[in-house]
Amino acid sequence: MTLVSLFIALIVGWNVSNIQSEEELYHQLAYETFLPKKDVFLKAMKGFKLLKEEGSLDNPRLITIIDMELPSSKKRLWVIDLTSKKVVYHSLVAHGKNTGELKAESFSNVLGSKQSSLGFYVTLGTYMGKHGYSLKLRGMEEGINDMAEERAIVMHGANYVSRQFIEQYGRLGRSFGCPAVPVLKSKKIIGEIKGGTCLFIYHPSEKYLFGSRYLNGL
Repeated sequence: MTLVSLFIALIVGWNVSNIQSEEELYHQLAYETFLPKKDVFLKAMKGFKLLKEEGSLDNPRLITIIDMELPSSKKRLWVIDLTSKKVVYHSLVAHGKNTGELKAESFSNVLGSKQSSLGFYVTLGTYMGKHGYSLKLRGMEEGINDMAEERAIVMHGANYVSRQFIEQYGRLGRSFGCPAVPVLKSKKIIGEIKGGTCLFIYHPSEKYLFGSRYLNGL
């Protein structure tokens, strides 16, 4: 082994031995901004690690977390850069029309349900659709969100995702199941997370918590 390769090996070994635990990462992020609840973050990271290990993520630098336990009047979407350890975006996000009013309550993987689907997704490519610049999503959990592509569940901008809408109606407008974001932020958020990053949509539904293979290591 040459001196150069030995030096590289030592540096790589040092980096591996000094990788922060998820809890340490959470506490470091907490110094920067408001975060999702610790329990939600740790669940998101558990699934993220499994997706990364199975080679499903082309870009493991980012993770997007949506906490559907929070009402739609609250910012409940986070885009987190795991390399720089910073929250890149913190935004409002809508849920499906038949998922609930102010709060998300019912979820479905069924075509035509107009409900949100929980679980882990991998972001795909972008396209221009009826809602403008949009991002395709692949649901990774069988029976939970794996119909996302067939249902045309995508991320897109929507005028009903705004503070003005909340002030008028007490909640956001609702999609047909898509995680819709504010129009003014949509291009930036989509441009950031496209191309093989992890997206996690959470709710403490017992059916999901017990049925997710990514949360239960199945």
